[in-house]
Amino acid sequence: MKKTIFIKNAAILTASSLLLRFVGIFFKVWLAAKINAEGIGLYQLVFSVYMFAATFATSGICTAVTRLISEELVIGSKGGIRRILSRCIMLSVGISIITISLLYFGGDFIAKNILRDTRAALSLKILGFSLPFMSVCSCIKGYFMARRKAAPSSFSQILEQIVRIIVIIPLVSKYSAIGLEYSCAAILVGDVLAEAASCAYVYFVYKFDFKRLKIAPHTAQKAYRLLPVISHIALPISAGKYLNSLLRMIENILVPICLSAFSAASNGISLFGMIKGMALPILFFPSTLLGTLSTLLLPEISEASVCNRTGVVRSIVARIIKSCCILSIIFSGIFLVCGKNLGVLIYNDADVGLLLCALSPIIPFMYLDAISDGILKGLDQQKFTFFTSVGDSAVRILLILLFLPRFGIKAFILIMYFSNFITGFLNTKKLIKASRVSFDLCGQFFIPVCCGFSLCLAMSFLLNILGISNLLFVVIIVAVCLPLYLVILYFLGIINQDDINFIRKR
Repeated sequence: MKKTIFIKNAAILTASSLLLRFVGIFFKVWLAAKINAEGIGLYQLVFSVYMFAATFATSGICTAVTRLISEELVIGSKGGIRRILSRCIMLSVGISIITISLLYFGGDFIAKNILRDTRAALSLKILGFSLPFMSVCSCIKGYFMARRKAAPSSFSQILEQIVRIIVIIPLVSKYSAIGLEYSCAAILVGDVLAEAASCAYVYFVYKFDFKRLKIAPHTAQKAYRLLPVISHIALPISAGKYLNSLLRMIENILVPICLSAFSAASNGISLFGMIKGMALPILFFPSTLLGTLSTLLLPEISEASVCNRTGVVRSIVARIIKSCCILSIIFSGIFLVCGKNLGVLIYNDADVGLLLCALSPIIPFMYLDAISDGILKGLDQQKFTFFTSVGDSAVRILLILLFLPRFGIKAFILIMYFSNFITGFLNTKKLIKASRVSFDLCGQFFIPVCCGFSLCLAMSFLLNILGISNLLFVVIIVAVCLPLYLVILYFLGIINQDDINFIRKR
């Protein structure tokens, strides 16, 4: 029964993730057409501060809610659950109010002296008002996690995206002609209202669910001081996330500044928007397929690891790594030959297409890094992933300061190559060691690279001779190269019937 609940919840989360990412891509395309790459860059700059502020408002406390309520469900009472949730909400909202004050009264200073773009000031003042809603929502989602109910969280995210789009489209359409400052502020207004709607939804669902909750009154445990217990759980988690979030924010602030320092003629904000807001979401879109597989199997891995069933862990991890390598390589080849076409087709921007082509070779390492990071946390290796992430951010910041002002966007692309290769290699190596799997470098990496890239380049050469449209070019490349690549690997023995049965059963 437990396993059925895990898989059901994972399926709900995966389906909602697919839907949200798909809708998000189309919305980002519309937004880019309205406010161009510079507007996207300005929003991404403000969003980096937003994520850092959100870390203060929510980080660690959601985990504390889940852990304490999980215990209370077994040896506690309904009153104890209400008490835990109310204390966590009060603490989280209190931190949010402090953060709002800092952003509202310090928005001009942050925009001028830290972000180096005064157009961000109005957005910074607005974004803080979403934090109390986010805090309450995060705490209530922690309650539902303890109750093993994924649907409320997933539906709240879908509602949030719907409200965001409904609000932002008319506001941006109205204010885009005035200037990017007001366009960006309009997006943040949409974010605030979306967070409010999501918060209202999970609150009403919680009230309904809490009424139906039944706990035997004789199991109630003695009352205890909640603040020290919450702090004991939340502070270690928060400290790590604060540091990681701070380093990421510093990096995102430095990139447009250093790109602008490279050349007075170059617009650092536009280049930053093209990379972070336009190219990377497209490159990561196919990873949803791999995320589906790893999300569905993560509970199974965790359960097998706790029960010391090393053979099961080894088998599952080996197949996930193999699937990630094989699929990410063909997507890398597809983006390499279709990047220019996709840039024009999706964003009507050839420069974004060039970035897609330039970044496509590191897709396997980006995907391996993301998949390995998640599985390592399921194997209780979160300390390793934390130090890897922090070390990566620190090195990236140093390299950005040293090379971006001298070499511009080319240096940033090389830094991304270096960073993703190192983190992907380290996390994958640690995962292989922790799960004790064997990895066939030739069969699972080099042979697929040769097959995938040769196939994509050959098909691209033939289609370029025909001179077909961008849309038809992309459709034919994907429709022909992806299945043919898998068939070739099957006949070469890289993919076998056991792999197919394994994925099909899940």
